[in-house]
Amino acid sequence: MNKINIAGAGLAGLSAAISIAEAGFSCNLISLQPSERAQSVLAEGGINAALNTMGEGDTPEEHFQDTMKGGAFLADPNAVEGLAYTAPEIIEKLLTIGTPFQMDGKGVVLRNFGGQKKKRTVYAKSSTGKVIMTALIDEGRKYESSGRITRYPHHQVLEILSEDRICRGLKILDTYTDEVQYLSGPVIIACGGLNGFFPEFTTGTVANTGDLAAELFSEGVEFANLEFIQYHPTTVAIPGKRMLISEAARGEGGRLFIERSGKKWYFMEELYPELGNLMPRDVISREMTRVLARDDCEGPVCLDMTGISKKTWEKKLSDLREEIREYLSIDPAKEPVSVYPGIHFFMGGIRVDEGHKTSMENLFAAGECACQYHGANRLGGNSMLGAIYGGRIAAQSAMKLEHENYEEKTSYHISAEEKQDFYVSPKSAAELKGILADSLGIIRNGDDLNKGIERIDNLLKDNNLTAMEKKRILLGKAMILSALAREESRGAHFREDYPEADEAYRKTTVSRMGDGIEIYFRDIPERRESHEIQN
Repeated sequence: MNKINIAGAGLAGLSAAISIAEAGFSCNLISLQPSERAQSVLAEGGINAALNTMGEGDTPEEHFQDTMKGGAFLADPNAVEGLAYTAPEIIEKLLTIGTPFQMDGKGVVLRNFGGQKKKRTVYAKSSTGKVIMTALIDEGRKYESSGRITRYPHHQVLEILSEDRICRGLKILDTYTDEVQYLSGPVIIACGGLNGFFPEFTTGTVANTGDLAAELFSEGVEFANLEFIQYHPTTVAIPGKRMLISEAARGEGGRLFIERSGKKWYFMEELYPELGNLMPRDVISREMTRVLARDDCEGPVCLDMTGISKKTWEKKLSDLREEIREYLSIDPAKEPVSVYPGIHFFMGGIRVDEGHKTSMENLFAAGECACQYHGANRLGGNSMLGAIYGGRIAAQSAMKLEHENYEEKTSYHISAEEKQDFYVSPKSAAELKGILADSLGIIRNGDDLNKGIERIDNLLKDNNLTAMEKKRILLGKAMILSALAREESRGAHFREDYPEADEAYRKTTVSRMGDGIEIYFRDIPERRESHEIQN
């Protein structure tokens, strides 16, 4: 069998590669950036698992229920069940390979995170992604030295090689030498979210351009739930993007307020007394938008962390405090920080089934680029878990394929003309960003969405568009069309012209390229006999 090819070397890609190598198979790990610069390194707050080390009686079933509820019941319950029930074993594996999570005499320390009533989030101060990635990178190097993982650093995936709707491999470009190579075999896509469609608005790295996703969409690969974009309530603007102030700050006692009639109003605590500042992110972001629009309120919304104890700052949040000091010249232990919602996560992406298979045979996807686990809104602490678990499941599915050797093609050096096909001008990127930002905000309506479609169609009339620019615009159009088709409010998708949830739309939105862009709804699978029933 040809090697399994993995596009992307963040958490999902590394997890897939290590799973393949541990099983005795071989893989190619292709990435434009080294793993040390992947989006996953930026993850701060933690990773969820119902370990119950805090004595609160937490269980994987409660983790499952919270994840389904947080996602407004749009996720595949069978996939989510696998995620929640495997989470404790994943944490144990991460500890085994040397991940330095926060510990005490009783074991792993857990913290509160949004949308969950029990302490379930494993963490390492506010650098959890960095320490997990470091451990996985070191673990992967063992298999790189034995040849089971072959790295292709500074390589860009140009396109998927397919025949009769079957993925046959990848076409990749060495960005240092301009050499184009063909890699045969099954493919796992782990290219991250669509941050490059929203530069300056997103906490994620804009090195995740979304170009590979646009390429796949143009090839007819189905995407799902593209309308669901998570706005994290506590971000601050820095040059070129937004900086995240981790949800861990609110988990440790940070409080949101706005000036109302000249006095501090801790609005989340008044409006949602049970969870307050730890309500799901979509709820907080909407409430922030609403209070900012009130005549009796004067912005900005501020995050008050001055009540957090000195011990907590030193033991749990020292790196977050230093980051805020460095970028904002503010000591958050002494004065509040002005915050505003910023795009943080894409719940939608490449449609995959429970085994992370896409609509194209021999093509799999995992991590933020795939639509799985999070439904209409992701819970904090579930992104890294979903990437690690999803990478593992995608690898298991790819390894089950029958052995088949595909013909290798000869490498060559790319011409200037062919390279132009993959070029995206700053002007084109900015135009698309503006349309998507205006259309797909925290609060939406049909008029704005239709105006966005009109503006997109005008962009497509430009005869000077490169092939990649056109593909990106079409994927952007699919995002707006998905939001237009969902005539309800659910999770991160809020339509002021349809402000209530409608059970007729408790389905997955699917978009695909045919003669044009097609949008349809797909039923959510029923939960099979569960762990809860078996136990």
